[in-house]
Amino acid sequence: MKLSDIKNNLDHDKIYSSYACKNIDAIRFIEEKEDIRPPFLHDSDKIIYSLAYTRYINKTQVYSLVDNDNISKRMTHVQMVSKIARTIGRALGLNEDLIEAASLGHDLGHTPFGHVGESILNKISLEVGEGYFNHNIESVRNLMFIENNGNGLNITLQVLDAIMCHNGELELEIYKPIGKTKEEFLKEYYDSYKYKDKVKELIPMTLEGCVVRISDLIAYLGRDIDDAVRLGKLKRSDIPSSITNILGNTNSSLINAFVLDIINNSTEEYIKMSSELFNVLKELKKFNYEFIYSKANDIDTINKWENMFREVFNTYLNDLKINNINSNIYIYFYKYKNDYYKNNTSLNRVVIDYIAGMTDEFFIREYESVVRRKVDEKN
Repeated sequence: MKLSDIKNNLDHDKIYSSYACKNIDAIRFIEEKEDIRPPFLHDSDKIIYSLAYTRYINKTQVYSLVDNDNISKRMTHVQMVSKIARTIGRALGLNEDLIEAASLGHDLGHTPFGHVGESILNKISLEVGEGYFNHNIESVRNLMFIENNGNGLNITLQVLDAIMCHNGELELEIYKPIGKTKEEFLKEYYDSYKYKDKVKELIPMTLEGCVVRISDLIAYLGRDIDDAVRLGKLKRSDIPSSITNILGNTNSSLINAFVLDIINNSTEEYIKMSSELFNVLKELKKFNYEFIYSKANDIDTINKWENMFREVFNTYLNDLKINNINSNIYIYFYKYKNDYYKNNTSLNRVVIDYIAGMTDEFFIREYESVVRRKVDEKN
């Protein structure tokens, strides 16, 4: 078989829906020669071989530092999003490679300790004049400006946009894509640092991005209930009958109900839920926030983590200012970055990038290292 035959076998554009994002329409910020892989499949490979993807394995989903290996980590979540989104995408004739790449990359910017860590780092970022910190924007930043020693991975515009617009905390009954140029995408990206609610306004430029966004929500709601039950923090009987009568009370039945509903109600122009399932989705999300997310960490723990974040941030910021090449931020992060990153990134942003990329356990080790240093300096 000739190489040209292999390429033809991989050309799926002709089997996609007329409204799907075609491989031929993939846009990169820097032109590169594609190989036998379609461009969005190539993006998936770039993402799963990235260092940030590897660190998913020890990043919090909801529950941090629990002594139970069956509790979800960020790695589990992104794989579930990918599976759910690809199932919907296949049924609707969409580009599964684009869906997979965006699904696997959408949470790369998540901090240690999940959304609590994100909230803390947002406070610090605002205080030092670096704007709002949002994990979806940091995911894009990671792929464009941090990975590969600061060179980025040259991911396609469509995948970057789906990642930027994935915000699963915001539910809509109808997701209709809005086309964008490179310039419009970049404006939305940079505006997200400037304006508090900008991330709430972001709409994907492709149907595939819309599928990833709703799949993110579907993937975490049921699984987070499973984790809460497994840890004894919730009983399935606690879930209101107004939800279970329609969705059942297991993650499997919940996913099945939502996926089939989306497939049956979407068109070639938009992704949609029925009004009945959308209302149940909102009720389920409200239940999770009240009985799971708001109780996952007590105020003492949150205050403790904030103090740890601030200690690590201030110490490493000072190390950069005094050019302390023996500091861990140099040893593990800064010395590997190219001149463009160093010359175009504020020291505040460097520390934010470093902390945002940490796993839970590595962050704790870094904090303990900072504390030991201070003790040694006093002695």
